[in-house]
Amino acid sequence: MAIVVNLDKILLRRMTSRELALKTGITEANLSVLKTGKAKAIRFSTLEGLCKALDCQPGDILEYTP
Repeated sequence: MAIVVNLDKILLRRMTSRELALKTGITEANLSVLKTGKAKAIRFSTLEGLCKALDCQPGDILEYTP
């Protein structure tokens, strides 16, 4: 079971990691952990902030691949 974080794909079309960090209040280091797939968990409030800043749905950011 693997959850893939597609944050890089979304950012390419919309903004830089630095811009996203400023909009969400999430540190660039934590965004990097998410983007590289090294995160073991994500808070709903973090996911909500990302979706709001990127104008997307949680399913655009997270994907399940068996």
